[in-house]
Amino acid sequence: MVEIRIHGRGGQGAVYASQMLASAFFLEGKYPQCFSSFGGERRGMPVVGFVRVDQSRIRRRCEITSPDHVICLDASLLNEAPVTQGLKAKGCLLINCDEFPAGLKLGDSCRLYTVDASQIATRYNLGVLVNTAILGGYARISQAVELDTIIRVIRETVPSNVKANEQAARAAYQEVNSLNGDI
Repeated sequence: MVEIRIHGRGGQGAVYASQMLASAFFLEGKYPQCFSSFGGERRGMPVVGFVRVDQSRIRRRCEITSPDHVICLDASLLNEAPVTQGLKAKGCLLINCDEFPAGLKLGDSCRLYTVDASQIATRYNLGVLVNTAILGGYARISQAVELDTIIRVIRETVPSNVKANEQAARAAYQEVNSLNGDI
């Protein structure tokens, strides 16, 4: 089983990103589970999405406290929320930022990636919605889901600016950076 935690702020599309990712896993014949946690339900407040995926039915029904992968849609959350808490050894952390964050404390075996999803979203006139871009980057670094499947989910579920969202996902797939040099 792979467990993924997605951190973002209200209005960035973190909840929708977790739903799209779960849909992509389902289309690939896997068994996904998706749920979210958020408090004040206000724009800009921290939001967490959770996705589990396995080759067989998932019976576990609790929050993900030891994720294999963490996706962070807003780098400022690294100073405000326990984004990296519980990240497993050899786990992946993908952060929406333009450079590697200084002073980020991770285990030696964690893999750190960045993609400037905000700049990509701006490039394609998507405003603050970075979810489709970050999913394109996630497809590249995780190898858990195919980019073509993410694109299919975008085409089938995104209500507007479908082409721009597709282009953002493709751009992020190409522009993701690795601190470890493993992509």
